[in-house]
Amino acid sequence: MPFIYDKLFAKLKEKGLSTYQLRQKGVSPTIINKLVHGQNVNTSTLEYFCNLLNCQPGDIMEYIPDTPQNPIDP
Repeated sequence: MPFIYDKLFAKLKEKGLSTYQLRQKGVSPTIINKLVHGQNVNTSTLEYFCNLLNCQPGDIMEYIPDTPQNPIDP
């Protein structure tokens, strides 16, 4: 799982938004489950949350490689 969305859930909590409220706004339980488990979501989902929270993608997600990257030989 190279992407984690802990920042998203922290921002949602900061704004007082629960996953129940997200479902009421039309976010599917499948999308919420994917975010919880760090699975891939499409860019329109990321756009929705950036618009909702008035932020940039880096404010709601983080890339963490599954395996350490090998340095590129010059």
